Amino acid sequence: MTYLSWFEAHGKKHRAIMEKLNHLSRDKVIAYFRFENMVKKEPDFCYLYQENKKCHEMEELNCYLCGCPNFRFNDEGFSNKKGKTLFSYCFINSKDGGVFESKDALHQDCTNCTIPHEEAYIRKHFRRDWFEMMRDVHEIST
Repeated sequence: MTYLSWFEAHGKKHRAIMEKLNHLSRDKVIAYFRFENMVKKEPDFCYLYQENKKCHEMEELNCYLCGCPNFRFNDEGFSNKKGKTLFSYCFINSKDGGVFESKDALHQDCTNCTIPHEEAYIRKHFRRDWFEMMRDVHEIST
């Protein structure tokens, strides 16, 4: 699966949930996206829900911003670094982020970064349209 195919499919799932919640306030929508609720009410939103497993080990995980607005990707690759192609990176260079390195490629590793899953961050950047929040994520060129 490419970054772009995941991005488009996930955005459609997010939009379908938001259509059901269009009558709720911002705070109620954010509360709805708490991990414990999503596992019960939206089991197809994330493949990890089937195992009741979180993508990030944090007590109060919120799934509204599954996919971070600070993530940048290009399925063709951005540039070469040490002879490797860079496919994704963190725009804010989060101190909790890392790099997954394979033989030929570099990818952003967000495993230890919880920024987009914190409700204060979500409130600050909240938009009902996930694609609008994520508009800068897919970079066409470097």
